[in-house]
Amino acid sequence: MKAHPDDQIEIIALRTLPEIHRHDDLAQRVVDAARREGVEIADGDVIVLTQKIVSKAEGRLVDLRDVVPSPLARDWARRRRVEPRFMEVVLRESRRVVRMSERALIAETHHGFVCANAGVDRSNVPGRHWATCLPRDPDASARRFVRGVRRLCGARAAAIISDTFGRPWRLGLANVAIGAAGLRVLEDWRGKKDAHGHILQATIIAVADELAAAAGLAMGKTRKVPVVIVRGYRYRPGNDGARRLIRPEKEDLFR
Repeated sequence: MKAHPDDQIEIIALRTLPEIHRHDDLAQRVVDAARREGVEIADGDVIVLTQKIVSKAEGRLVDLRDVVPSPLARDWARRRRVEPRFMEVVLRESRRVVRMSERALIAETHHGFVCANAGVDRSNVPGRHWATCLPRDPDASARRFVRGVRRLCGARAAAIISDTFGRPWRLGLANVAIGAAGLRVLEDWRGKKDAHGHILQATIIAVADELAAAAGLAMGKTRKVPVVIVRGYRYRPGNDGARRLIRPEKEDLFR
């Protein structure tokens, strides 16, 4: 039986983006890459961008040679066997440290995200002495991006800024949304009936995270694919922002 068009979701990897530098216009870079690859961004597309290229465009790179580690950073770096200057950047990006072991430091960022090393990362950055930090306001970054795309090609697209997080209780990493614009990041199904007529009591779908994870399958970590277009998913327009995905502290059983 032939699939109905509404049942098909297409994941389109953009492979020709150049290396991103500070002050680059990401919307222009993405629109140009899409056109080079024969893709015209359309209404209803969801454009998923890795955090790394957003951080690069916004100058959220740190030259570790310029960092002076504090005594605390030196002490904790010695315990974890990491570079003290890297640990200093992690502490600067942290609101609080949730847990530290020899394998990982889990911290809450100033945004409210709980992740390894407060999102500070040295992968996919040219040079040995550089690290990236998360964008200061990923939701604002996503809003600027969708405005730029609409200005350049007229499309009403949504955007997600994704990063790779570990997950409580489960092994492995998955991409999640740390910034979003143009769509509702959560879908509340409570009160609806399932296929057997049962009333759903607690089902709230993290739409933005599921889209980020789907895009992550095409991105990989070594494929040099920092942008993916998800086409065919019928999302609900909105401007919630990814901050809505953070569980309020009073509802968090593990804080």
